[in-house]
Amino acid sequence: MSRHPELKWAQREDKVYITVLLPDAKDAKVNLEADGVFTFSATAGGENRLYEIKLDLFDKVNVEESKIHVGTRSIFCIVEKAKKGWWSKLLRGSDKTPHYVKVDWDKWVDEDDDGTPEVNTDNMDFANMGGMGGMGGMGGGMGGMESLMGGMGGMGGMDFSKLAGMGGMEGMDFSKLGGMGDMGPDDADDNDDQEEVAEPGEEATKAEEPSVPKTDVAPST
Repeated sequence: MSRHPELKWAQREDKVYITVLLPDAKDAKVNLEADGVFTFSATAGGENRLYEIKLDLFDKVNVEESKIHVGTRSIFCIVEKAKKGWWSKLLRGSDKTPHYVKVDWDKWVDEDDDGTPEVNTDNMDFANMGGMGGMGGMGGGMGGMESLMGGMGGMGGMDFSKLAGMGGMEGMDFSKLGGMGDMGPDDADDNDDQEEVAEPGEEATKAEEPSVPKTDVAPST
């Protein structure tokens, strides 16, 4: 059974700020529809529990202009309203607001505030929500591959045991590849043992030995 993460919201005349508080979210998926339907799902925690939210926002939104930032502790969305105007609440209908939906007082301003400041987003990287089709895999993605590639530095530093679980490579014996990186000094010694090298001066000694001619002279009697 899925759980609901905590969600905070605030607004300006032309946009709504939605923050989903879920540290270390994995496989985060966010979808926004023009009629104001907002859905979120992700897994988190040591047991990879599933967290889900579905909200019917107060009014229609501009999906193409809305954007999202996925951080390590939260998912922050800037939802652009289809038409300017202050919403009386976040959700449509007369139902009581769910307990996990709360006001974000750090970003909240009143409608009659003069010179309403925007939320500082200078240190955030955003992606457009239009045409996203969900944000699948943004919570972890390539982290495992990056850690595997980081230690390669040539074949000698590769941990082949990490490759054993990769798709389509189950039948390979990676233990035989472990020594392919660089040839050690013992390998070089084996090649040297295959050839006999003459000691210095040995060939010269053989060359200097005088040859004694053979004669067939019979001894005198």
